Amino acid sequence: MEYRRLGGSGVRVSEISLGSWLTYGGSVAEEQATACIERAYEIGINFFDTANVYMRGAAEEIVGRALKDFGRDSYFLATKVYFPMGEGPNDRGLSRKHITEQCHASLRRLGVDYVDLYQCHRYDENTPLEETLRALDDLVRQGKVLYIGVSEWSAGQISDALGIAKEMNLDRIVSNQPQYNMIQRRIEKEVIPLCEREGIGQVVFSPLAQGVLTGKYRPGDAPEEGTRAADPEYNVFMQQLMNEEVLSAVDGLRSVASDAGLSMPQLALAWVLRQENVSSAIIGASRPEQVDDNAAASGAKLSEDMISEIDRILEGVVQSG
Repeated sequence: MEYRRLGGSGVRVSEISLGSWLTYGGSVAEEQATACIERAYEIGINFFDTANVYMRGAAEEIVGRALKDFGRDSYFLATKVYFPMGEGPNDRGLSRKHITEQCHASLRRLGVDYVDLYQCHRYDENTPLEETLRALDDLVRQGKVLYIGVSEWSAGQISDALGIAKEMNLDRIVSNQPQYNMIQRRIEKEVIPLCEREGIGQVVFSPLAQGVLTGKYRPGDAPEEGTRAADPEYNVFMQQLMNEEVLSAVDGLRSVASDAGLSMPQLALAWVLRQENVSSAIIGASRPEQVDDNAAASGAKLSEDMISEIDRILEGVVQSG
């Protein structure tokens, strides 16, 4: 496993990280989740990502129990705040009240004294940015949070936050967690250039495009029972990808993967990791074997010719706007 700095910070995280969105506490039993986390740790993955809203806290509890026997200084733990955690008017968003209460709740569920990275899961239009950033800075000063990040913020929102942090001498954002993969490339135009200038690293989620880039969904075939695309509860996140045009283009990537000596998931991850502004790519796994296969993408290199061939094959299905 190779490691990269998280943005401009001094901390180093594994190129491949393990997440728990749509899996742990939901479709994946705790025993399976624990096996995946333990295997990831064994092979050098030190970055584990979760969020309070994942299964309303259940994912945090499972991740915390799986990590409890490992030295706290040997792994990097991230969680998030923003989405509703109750029915009350203050049970959501990025107010000082919600951030503070949810940080404490996450620490209890995870069974730790601090989280390494605390991320704003989305931007809150209803809370002054100054209030959000000062609340996060207070948590850093209290030692409950070591670094702060955001997820799916626009370049303008990130820029505003950096300006306020500088003006008020607050701890600054070190990471952004966007959706990014061979097909969904929206961050390339504005977010990545800004983050490269400002020392903010991308912690990419959905690098396999919800499994589409693994090649398991073939054009003309119905999704197999048990896959995410066959589950009406989860396939809502995949609808714009599950069409003949996209699946046929992805099918064309098999020759590139073969020439590179990589599996289809490894090819997709290697493509994401070619981007220097990416600090880590978050994978999801229901079996330790998936962790092994995905982790093997760390250090894999794609030639310029391969990257050009990928662009040619996917021309017409890339989402960049």
